[in-house]
Amino acid sequence: MYATFNLSTSDRSNLSDADYLRLQELTHRSVKISIIIVLGVMITLGNIAVLLVITSSVAGWSRNSRYFLLSLTAADSAFGLLVMPLNLWVSLLKDYSEGPDALCHVVAFCNATVYSTCMYTLATISLERYIAVFYPLQYSTLMTRKRTLLLIAFAWCFPLVLLSPITFPDGIIEVHFSNASLVCNPSYSTNVAYTLSLTCLIFFPCSIVMTYANLRVWCAAKRQRLKLRRYGCALRSRHNVAARVLVPVMGAYYTCWTPCMAAIIYNAVSGSSVPEWVEFVVVWLPTSNGFLNCIFYFWINKNFRRKFHLILQRLALALCPELADTFGWSATSSAQSVSGIFDNNMVHERSSSVSSTCTLLSLA
Repeated sequence: MYATFNLSTSDRSNLSDADYLRLQELTHRSVKISIIIVLGVMITLGNIAVLLVITSSVAGWSRNSRYFLLSLTAADSAFGLLVMPLNLWVSLLKDYSEGPDALCHVVAFCNATVYSTCMYTLATISLERYIAVFYPLQYSTLMTRKRTLLLIAFAWCFPLVLLSPITFPDGIIEVHFSNASLVCNPSYSTNVAYTLSLTCLIFFPCSIVMTYANLRVWCAAKRQRLKLRRYGCALRSRHNVAARVLVPVMGAYYTCWTPCMAAIIYNAVSGSSVPEWVEFVVVWLPTSNGFLNCIFYFWINKNFRRKFHLILQRLALALCPELADTFGWSATSSAQSVSGIFDNNMVHERSSSVSSTCTLLSLA
């Protein structure tokens, strides 16, 4: 009887532990889903605001620059409109089950494609900025409309080809649904060679291009600033443009993408996974880059903010005149702003680049 009592007590204890673990898992899942939803809303709203502005001309940005920015905005929007809904749907639809899962393979392919496209797009933007700064007279020859569109097409199409093996349930790499990160992830340890090939063809080349291009622009801007200061003609309002733009851009890129790539390589080489919350953070951290890009590539630019303010003003005048009157907005001031913006476009269109870094060397 004593043994029976001990067994039943043990059973109740095990049941209690199982219930506790299940409750903890549900609590963690609800917190994770809330974080993902908030991040998705921020990314979507930020990129909608960007689209409202860059679909028309912005002072200081050329037509090619707007093409690259539209490509970046589309890739970032895919985080909020495709990646997050798909993975949330899968996480709510079912728990992970053993064996090949065609749905998870498709979702994992979409995840990897959007991530890769975003990195390639950031690299092409850095390349365009580099050419605009160092070869302003040859810019229109080097960056023709056709070459611009080819670069954008490469950034979107090459990942589709490179990552297509992920879509096949019986392909070269396995895919599973991770309860830790709530995403469909490839099991990188099942094909180490393919995993390392992806990092060598996507992350490392993009990082090298971005680092080299932005470092060269930053060094050139620093030399230019010292030269202007020497001759006493530096402008106070523009002396720190390089630090305000390039440092946050590169800092955000490496902060968001490096932990994810490190976790992928670690999983592929060791066959072990990182702790639950570490995995959740490193997997979803790159998506936050989709929101940070809105700030560093767009909102930090004065011409972009001015154009966005003008659009808000015109929308308020059209939809809610009472609100426009409250803020002191009038149709006359709106028309004057439009005239000033288009006048600026005439001056800057020839040699402008993607962000406020296009002005770094314009005083030379």
